[in-house]
Amino acid sequence: MDAGVLDKAIKAKGVDELTIIETLVRRSNAQRQQIKAAYQQTVGKPLDVALKAALKGELEEVVLGLLMTPAQYDSFLLHGAMKATRSEDKVVQEELADKDARALYEAGEKRKGTDCGVFIDILTSRNACHLRRVFQLYSKYSKVDVAKAIDLELKGDIETCLIAVVKCAGNKSAFFADKLNLAMKGSGYKGKILTRILVSRSEIDLAKIKQEYQNKFGKSLYQDIQDDTKGDYETILLALCGQ
Repeated sequence: MDAGVLDKAIKAKGVDELTIIETLVRRSNAQRQQIKAAYQQTVGKPLDVALKAALKGELEEVVLGLLMTPAQYDSFLLHGAMKATRSEDKVVQEELADKDARALYEAGEKRKGTDCGVFIDILTSRNACHLRRVFQLYSKYSKVDVAKAIDLELKGDIETCLIAVVKCAGNKSAFFADKLNLAMKGSGYKGKILTRILVSRSEIDLAKIKQEYQNKFGKSLYQDIQDDTKGDYETILLALCGQ
């Protein structure tokens, strides 16, 4: 499914960059490796090659980084000088987390001109548990949180992509709740977002997303879907959502 979504986004007029971002950041690294394999099998070319041709600049760099395994990305950054030290388990190395928090601060707020490479390196090559601790420790160095720092220091597609990574790693349920709420306030492609989130999260963490939605917006997700959609589409979305 994701391979097809990405192929359509790549081939869209002007390239559907938001769909590419949303599709990749909501998946784990292991899942992104599966998407790469599925894309190669169904489309007949490597996903990273297709994205490299479709994107440019810092967004291209982030997306290609997300497609690498942790070991590949670390090796890419260090030109093969070291092996990756990242762990996919839930054990957080406090010293490394603090080092990363300080590195983000020094690459952004502390200096004149932001070093995007540091943000890209840390945010695309660390696991979610580690990043959550980094975000907590960032408060030692700054009066604002990491998402706000990115908003202040960066602009455009790179800002959108990195803030999505921060929000998804920090609180995935809140990230999807925000996406659903924005989809039902918007127009045009909103149906794709509603469908993609409800289908992809229905057997994973939709209950948590629904609770987060209620807490953040004071209404149930079920009620908003009911108010915003109609016909068979409403019926199937409400069935996926459940009361």
